[in-house]
Order: sequence, then C-alpha cells, then structure tokens
Amino acid sequence: MTTSSSQPVSLFQRPLWVSLFALTAAVVWGWAYPLIKLGFSEFAITPDMTGSKMLFAGIRFFLAGAIILVVAAASGRRFALRKVSDWPFMVQFALLNTTFHYACFYIGLSHSAGARAAILNSLSVFTVVVLACLCFKSDRFTPRKALGCVVGFAGILTLNLGGVDSGQFSLLGDGMIVLNALCSAFASLLTRSLIRRVDVLVGTGYSLALGGALLVVPALCMGGTLPVVTLWGVVILLLLTAISALGFVLYNRLIVCNPVGKVAIYNSLIPVVGTVSSCLCLGEPFYPQYAVATALAAGGIFLINKS
Repeated sequence: MTTSSSQPVSLFQRPLWVSLFALTAAVVWGWAYPLIKLGFSEFAITPDMTGSKMLFAGIRFFLAGAIILVVAAASGRRFALRKVSDWPFMVQFALLNTTFHYACFYIGLSHSAGARAAILNSLSVFTVVVLACLCFKSDRFTPRKALGCVVGFAGILTLNLGGVDSGQFSLLGDGMIVLNALCSAFASLLTRSLIRRVDVLVGTGYSLALGGALLVVPALCMGGTLPVVTLWGVVILLLLTAISALGFVLYNRLIVCNPVGKVAIYNSLIPVVGTVSSCLCLGEPFYPQYAVATALAAGGIFLINKS
C-alpha cells in the first residue's frame, strides 16, 4: 500500500515489521495444534464429543474477543459501526471467520494427527493468494506466484503418498480441515470490507466474541460439557486464548495495511511449526512425507515473496 509523502508510513507497512509481525502470528498459530489436542486430553474430550469440542472452542474465542474489546476500550477506540445496516455483515464475518472456521477445525483436528492437519491447513494460504489476485488490484498474479502456489499444493498432495501408515484422507479428519482452510481464506478477503464498517481492532474483537458465542450456544444445546477441569487444562485454554487474541490482532492489522497475498503467504510457516511442535509435544510419529510436504510449503512462501 502506498502513502503520500506527507503521511508517515505505518509500522504495519514497514517491511521489517511486516515480516516480524506476520512471522509472530504464524508461529503462535502453529503452536495451537498440539495445545488443542493436549486440551482435549486434559478436559477428557473424546473424538465423538462434538458438543464438548465446540464448547471448548467457543469459550476460547469468546474470551479472546472479550480481551481484545477491553484493550480497544482502554485505548479509546470507536465501538459503533458506521451504519446499523453493517451489523448483518458483522454477523456473517463472525460466522465465517470464527464459528464455521473453528467448528470445522476442532472437529477435524480431533480425527487427524496434529502434524498432518497443520500441513493440510496450508491450503488456506495458497487459496488466499489466488483469490486475492482475482479480487484486489494491489495483488497481481505473477508467474512466480503461480509457481509458488503449485509448489505449495504439491506439498499438500504429498501427504497422501505413503499408504495407510502415514495417514489417508478422511472426511471427518482431513475433510473438515479442508473446509476450515477455505473458511479462513474467504474470511481473510472479507477483512478489507470489515475496516470500512468499524475500527479493525474492535471488529476483530466483535468477530471473535460473537463467533465464540455462536459456538457456545449450539454446543450447550448438544449437551456439550468439559467433563474434567484441571489447573493444567485451564492453563492450556488461557494459552490458546492468548494465541487467538495476539494472532488475529496482528494478522488483521497487517491485512488492511498491505496486499493480502503478501501477508497471508507467511502462514505457510504454520505447517512447519505445527508439524514440529505436534511431533515434539504429542509424541506423534514423523513420517518422511511430512518433511517433503513441509519443505514444499516453505518453498511456496519463498517463491511468492522473493522480489
């Protein structure tokens, strides 16, 4: 995004800080994979307890949104939307960015290995790059971006080359992770429309708090509970809440200040962090396909961002 000579360049537009903030968001989001699975174990949530998984996710995002709104209030941000008619958009954004997105994510992750889900979720990154080039003039689709996307998609396909031992595609596991990735990609594009209606920090808080509440309500109707509550489980939940608050604030702010594809491509590092952290923290086996897929995802980010 260009600025006139009379206007100072925002910290979120300076290349060094863009990279630092985008990498920070990617790293903390990568650590969410093992923490969620550890949370399932600590709260005794089994794969068949869909309501409990949605309740766990809803509490996390509602708390993250509430924290962001408290920070926004303390910093004197304007809470009102531009027009009353903007509220339907806010509800739609919350549903896509949080409710549907993470309902699919939590269900998929409980039926898939954390490392595998982390790599598969990189589909959202390359989808965003393609869609941003179609929707925004500031994002041009160059041959290098095309090659980067092909390399990234090749990494996702690599996951299914290796037989039963390294995992095979399943609807409840990989299928839900793919739906989650698509929700994430489309929500990234809608962030540009969000800032035309409300301050980006406030809008992020609204979307997380509202989206979290829209997860909690159906979860309770489905009989969702947290069967076992321990101190370590609460700590994990608070860590996940902090990850959401920090990650979304940085990412959404960067999205509105820079070309979408330039920022979103850093999320290709999420599978690297998610794969390594899942194998280390959960004791999951590390298959050769994971190394190849991770290298291809990382190669995608290099090709797309190389100037």
